[in-house]
Parts: sequence; C-alpha cells; structure tokens
Amino acid sequence: MMKKKWYYILFPAICLATGAVAGLLIRRSVKEVFPTLKKPPLMPPAMAFPIVWTILYILMGWGMAMAASAGGAKAKKAGIIWAAQLALNFTWSLLFFNGNYYGAAFACLVLLWILILWMIQAFGEIRPLAGLLQVPYLLWVSFAGYLNLGVWILNSGGRGMA
Repeated sequence: MMKKKWYYILFPAICLATGAVAGLLIRRSVKEVFPTLKKPPLMPPAMAFPIVWTILYILMGWGMAMAASAGGAKAKKAGIIWAAQLALNFTWSLLFFNGNYYGAAFACLVLLWILILWMIQAFGEIRPLAGLLQVPYLLWVSFAGYLNLGVWILNSGGRGMA
C-alpha cells in the first residue's frame, strides 16, 4: 500500500519533468521567435502558460496514479495511453517552437486530443475521478488547437504543413 502512495508523487513528477525538459529545449525560441509571430485573438498572456501547464501536469499525474493504484490489465493499458500522450505533448512543443512546423504541430495536437479522449475513457473505467481530472487538459488542448491553428494560418505564408 505504501508503494501505491508514492504513485501520487512519482507520476506528477514524471509529467512535471517532461514539461520542464521541453521548456528548457524551447526556451530560446519562446523568447526570440514566438514574440515576433502574428497571434490569433484570445492569446493568453505568457505568464498563464506555465501556471496552467503545472496544474495540468499534476492532474495528469494524479489520474495516472489513481489508475496505476488499481493494478491489472486496465491499469497497464491506461499507462501506455498516458505515456503515449505525454510523449506527443512533448513532441508538440518541439514541433511548434523549435521547428516552427505549425501545421505538423497542429496535426500532432489532433492526435494528442484523440489520445487524451482515450486516456479519459481508460482512466474512467478504472476510477471515474481519474478520468474527470483529465477534462481540463482536454479543454486546454482544444484551446491550444485554436491558438496553434491561428498561428499557422497567420504566419504560414502559404507554406502548407511547414
């Protein structure tokens, strides 16, 4: 039982570390390139992003901790989905900020959105609250999709998926 309590530290820590590594890798682009881009209406202030992502990473971790605590095949499936969405989340940052591949980043977000839905379903089968904790993440990624699409349209200059 004590081991399972550590899940509530371990899984959020994995999420936060993933976000921190992504943040380190993209920081130059965030400071130098992103401010020069045309942005769609409703773009939040820069300070909102680390606050929101910290909360979402903690919720992702708690949801995974709840699922993992249950054990069994469903928990293993949920863990695979959780890891896949976290990897796509990380990949999006690199595509969008470091690669300036706004179309590819948008496609990545669409896949991420699908995985989040799947994660909500998988977590919810184990513990309904674990699934519900992921709804803010789904909503934020939906909003991020709008922002990503807006940046892509406003800055693509007809470059397609670039």
